[in-house]
Amino acid sequence: MKRLIVLLVVTVASAMAQAPEAFPWWDRPIAQNLNLSPEQQKQIQATVREYRDRLIEQRANVQKAEARLQDEMNEDQVNEARANDAIEKLVAARGEISRTFSQMSLKLRVVLTPQQWQRLRGRIVQRGQEQRQQMRRGPGAMRKQPAPAPAGPDQ
Repeated sequence: MKRLIVLLVVTVASAMAQAPEAFPWWDRPIAQNLNLSPEQQKQIQATVREYRDRLIEQRANVQKAEARLQDEMNEDQVNEARANDAIEKLVAARGEISRTFSQMSLKLRVVLTPQQWQRLRGRIVQRGQEQRQQMRRGPGAMRKQPAPAPAGPDQ
């Protein structure tokens, strides 16, 4: 039972550490109809390619650090020093991936016009609200919902 509680705490902490906007919006329906120019599309693709390998490596580092912490927590006799070391390494790994993702997001943001950014922000906020509502409804409500109709150019 203690292991289950510890695992739940680690899982919830991991989920809470994720920024609500930390998802690849540029490659999702949420970015459709932003009226991106061909040059903007090229800049976005180039930026994503520039950061992709680093993010993959950092995601693997986070997963390894999570696994190490889980292993430490699952020991019958927890060694606090090793567990604290695992925690520090996990925090550092999450910090690195968060920094890299934020830097990439900044580069992507400057590609967008203010109008495109405002439109995207509105969609991100709406997406977050929809996800929170689905979570409140329970596990059965998390089924994939049909994609909303594309917004017109004035939205």
